[in-house]
Amino acid sequence: MSETVSNFDSLDLSQIDWAKTEGLVPAIVQHWLTGEVLMLGYMDERALALTRTSSKVTFFSRSKQRLWTKGESSGHVLHLKSIRVDCDGDTLLVLADPHGPTCHLGTRSCFGNEVRPPVGFLAQLDALVESRKEELPEGSYTTKLFHGGTRRIAQKVGEEGVETALAAVAQGDDELLGEAADLVFHLTVLLRARGFGLGDVAKVLVERHG
Repeated sequence: MSETVSNFDSLDLSQIDWAKTEGLVPAIVQHWLTGEVLMLGYMDERALALTRTSSKVTFFSRSKQRLWTKGESSGHVLHLKSIRVDCDGDTLLVLADPHGPTCHLGTRSCFGNEVRPPVGFLAQLDALVESRKEELPEGSYTTKLFHGGTRRIAQKVGEEGVETALAAVAQGDDELLGEAADLVFHLTVLLRARGFGLGDVAKVLVERHG
């Protein structure tokens, strides 16, 4: 999968003001790839310790009055990627990889399915393409592309680029968006074929902007 975030081992516990929060700090859980806010829970020192040692996000349940690992009954666990403390030391930001829907109502987020940033899906697409490269499942179009090699994938990117340009000057909005989507997909495959991802392109853009 894509490069993981793993800075929870270096978390400075002295930054957390447990006294200020009466031993219970709010923990905002965010999708580590897309930036989507998944849920809000509360952690005490034991929940935080168990989260770090098990790598499964664990809270102190105020209703159950006990430690509660997300997904302990449903299997929809949140695998820990990172924990950060806010500037006031009274709130945690938890980056996690959700396995299944986060909400008990079946949605990706406890705030519904519409809170993912519009471009956040590109990160999931990039991760999916990477997994296709590693696993090469039979019957997958992406697998077929990887089997064709970098030269063939590059040819497809060129074809999709031309079709996108033609759609921009000679076709409607739907056609343009459809061709642009094909171009982005094949470009993602090409990058992965060379060992890169969309995140690497984003870094170059950030450097240029800076």
